[in-house]
Amino acid sequence: MVWKRVHMKVRQSAIRTFSSVCCYTSFTTVETVSYCEGEGRLVVRFPVSGQTSGAEPARCVRMANEHYLELKENPVQFEHASSVNNVFFDEANKQVFAVRSGGATGVVVKGPDDKSSVAFRMDDKGEVKCIKFSIGNKILAVQRTSKSVDFINFIPDYPHMEFTQECKVRQPLGQTSPFPPVPSVTLCVALQTKNANVLGFCWTSWNEIVFITDQGVEFYQVDRWRARRFCRVKLLFRCGAAGNVLKCGFQVFPDKRSLKLQKSQNINVNWYQYCPETAVLLLSTTVQGNVLQPLAFRNGTISKMSKFEIELPVIPKPAKLSLSERDVAIATIYGQLYVMYLKHHSRTPNSPGAEVVLYHLPREGPCKKSHVLKLNTTGKFALNIVDNLVVVHHQSSQTSLIFDIKLKEPDCAVNTHQPVLPARSIHPYRVSLSGPVVVPSQPPVPCQLYSSSWSVFQPDIIISASEGYLWYLQVKLAPMVHLLEDKGKLMDFLLRRRDCKLVILSVCSQILGGHEEAGLPVVATVFDKLNQVYKDYLEADQSYTAAMESGPSRGSTAQKRPVRTQAVIDQSDMYTHVLSAFTERRDVSHKFIIAVLMEYIRSLNQNQITVQHYLYELVIKTLVQHNLFYMLHQFLQYHVLSDSKPLACLLLSLESTYPPAHQLSLDMLKRLSTANDEIVEVLLSKQQVLGALRFIRSVGGHDNVSARKFLDAARQTGDQMLFYTVFRSFQQRNQRLRGNPAFNPGEHWGRPVGEGLAEVLS
Repeated sequence: MVWKRVHMKVRQSAIRTFSSVCCYTSFTTVETVSYCEGEGRLVVRFPVSGQTSGAEPARCVRMANEHYLELKENPVQFEHASSVNNVFFDEANKQVFAVRSGGATGVVVKGPDDKSSVAFRMDDKGEVKCIKFSIGNKILAVQRTSKSVDFINFIPDYPHMEFTQECKVRQPLGQTSPFPPVPSVTLCVALQTKNANVLGFCWTSWNEIVFITDQGVEFYQVDRWRARRFCRVKLLFRCGAAGNVLKCGFQVFPDKRSLKLQKSQNINVNWYQYCPETAVLLLSTTVQGNVLQPLAFRNGTISKMSKFEIELPVIPKPAKLSLSERDVAIATIYGQLYVMYLKHHSRTPNSPGAEVVLYHLPREGPCKKSHVLKLNTTGKFALNIVDNLVVVHHQSSQTSLIFDIKLKEPDCAVNTHQPVLPARSIHPYRVSLSGPVVVPSQPPVPCQLYSSSWSVFQPDIIISASEGYLWYLQVKLAPMVHLLEDKGKLMDFLLRRRDCKLVILSVCSQILGGHEEAGLPVVATVFDKLNQVYKDYLEADQSYTAAMESGPSRGSTAQKRPVRTQAVIDQSDMYTHVLSAFTERRDVSHKFIIAVLMEYIRSLNQNQITVQHYLYELVIKTLVQHNLFYMLHQFLQYHVLSDSKPLACLLLSLESTYPPAHQLSLDMLKRLSTANDEIVEVLLSKQQVLGALRFIRSVGGHDNVSARKFLDAARQTGDQMLFYTVFRSFQQRNQRLRGNPAFNPGEHWGRPVGEGLAEVLS
């Protein structure tokens, strides 16, 4: 793609965004506004009372909060493209190849991590057109002409092979390369299709490769070489008589050094696209190029998927190639495979803007047009997929748009989408002028965003060959909070993102700002969306637990444990980060605070989620803090607050403030049916010994209860007749159970009982 940098549009776009910035800074009068392109900020001069405009200090309103896209830190650095250094990118391994002088003075391979980085030297046998490692860096394939591909075996533990992790020194021309040469043995074989030209190749595994020619596809398997032999196999696509071409193909054997053809497809091909994540190859066929044939590779097999036709905006006459590979990309979004087509319209006043049309490509079944993304402008675009979002970069305006295909109307065959947020540029980025060679004396300079040297790869890779950087694009969620006013839509959007928990909790805190009348419906909507995700996770986890306890059933596939994503906001998260701090606010009406707490409890109950006791405790403490005892009594009487032992204990602690809380606590413990011991302890602590004795008899626990606990409590009351009554009660129990009123030695009746009884009889 060739993009032209337009400075004026960037400045105008930046200045236009200042109106939204003023909303947050409370500035109303502006004297001058200028844009600092390198630092990505507005320099705004405001008039100050009592000063002349010339003496006023300039205030900088930074636009950092406006950028919701940024380039990740620590990019992959490589030697930039030049007349002697060619740069290639392998989408499968995410590796950048810097090939100097055809490989004679070095090939440096940089990957996502140091483990995938290697350096070596090859013989210069012509210009390299394509170079790729197999999965795991086992075999290197190099294409120099449309008729041949070289294979070089790479074995890391080979004794004569040296590897380096990083090359920081540029190798001048004419000097000896520090990288080890690669010895080779060449083998010539014939291509299956006569007069075919190789358009490219793709590794589908460590030893399986597919060649795409203008006349079809050939899928080969390369056998592993022995470690003691280091050789290069050269596959020549020679033209020969059909009778001289092996029909079953070739296989590279350790001794025979040959290739094995797994399968081939004869079809006229204009261009191709490959998705390494799904191992799906997309072929452009027919004269116009708009009939696409997908091929799927799996376990050494190749299978045809349903072909489909791209709808062209204009049908050319006479027919000619109208669909370019630059306008098509294949990527996975929300676990589904899509073909993305950038549809341009003629540049007339009444013509609509460009569109991105998404075709859903299932493994089985026909491919269907499912989504249309409205760009509302024309020009040159590039596509990325970041966190399941479709990112569309617009070069002339130097801005990007994001689309979420999950934000759609239900039950629509084709969903039309507008951008989720206003167009914004990528956050400014600074790079070193020296590229991968670190020179401390040279400060970093602003990177030229949306440069003509940028190349965009799926899903989220941007490469600047002129500067020698590979970046991963990422989404910043925090700036989106203020750009998307519909909080329900915002919550739907955030819940589908990877690192969303802290931002979601921040949004929840922000919407509890005290706007009681307008805010409560919004709060309820947000709570329902959060708890629906929470419920789905709990059900999946319970289903997995039940399946594990029952054991694997015959014929069933292994069930995976559900992954708890950051979108699962449970009750402890809400309590710790949102609700507990919210109840302490003094600038919010206590009625709104209670309404919010009850709304969250309602949402949990609606989703059949057991409410944790600490949420009820928060409600009770808030009610007591504002002396709303009548409301507390009603909540308990009508079971708005569910019964629990911790809640009953809290009510007991409120007796001094609200005396009826004691009886409310006992009633709650009685309803639980599992808190008999707690009820006895409460009654004994209130010196209601006979009441405790009657209760324990009513629940059938008199025969097993400890007599000493009751006798000690009776003695502490100082009521001698009460002690005697309790003592005789347990003697009668002993007589009934054992035929003897005496206590067993193991019951440890000693001095306390004798002293108490002596006092009664004296």
